[in-house]
Amino acid sequence: MKVCYARVSSKTQNIERQTKELEENGCEEIYIDVASGKDFNRPNYIVMKSKLRKDDKLVIHDLSRFGRNKDEIIKEWKDIIDLKAEINVLNMPVLNTAQYKDIKGIGKLISEIFLSVMSWTVEEERNRIREAQQEGIEIAKVKGKFKGRPVKYHEHAKNAQDRLIYNEVVRMLNNKESVMDICKRTGVTRMTIYNIKKRISV
Repeated sequence: MKVCYARVSSKTQNIERQTKELEENGCEEIYIDVASGKDFNRPNYIVMKSKLRKDDKLVIHDLSRFGRNKDEIIKEWKDIIDLKAEINVLNMPVLNTAQYKDIKGIGKLISEIFLSVMSWTVEEERNRIREAQQEGIEIAKVKGKFKGRPVKYHEHAKNAQDRLIYNEVVRMLNNKESVMDICKRTGVTRMTIYNIKKRISV
């Protein structure tokens, strides 16, 4: 069976270019994740991998859509090969394991070397993007233009429900209840609770 995997980092990114090319390559099933490529702890990737069987073919549009961490990419690649499944990265013909199926030695070696180099490249690209984003934030801060994410829960929140939740969090904090208990009962993240605690302690 030919199985396809596609990934974007956020909902604002367009998945259609990937899925269109995958469909044109005869994929029977396409698994899609909206998640970071830093690791492989992604719900649909995990489901897809659990269903891979011997002689199945996993098709990916681009290695960066597979992952962004060199060591993780190489580990997952080996896991899939150990399942006796094939992998085909469409925009990198050398990363099509089917062509090395009956070749021992040089062909497989070329594929492994290329995978190592390209996985390092996509990891470096991710690092450059993160550094550029951080530099942009720092510059914006210096210029006074970076405001960060707006605070949702505060005493003057326009949304009545957000204001009620804030008041409940403050009440529980004043009663010395643990952050974990407050998190479970209100559904507010621990980081947000710590931020509220910090603000009311000032």
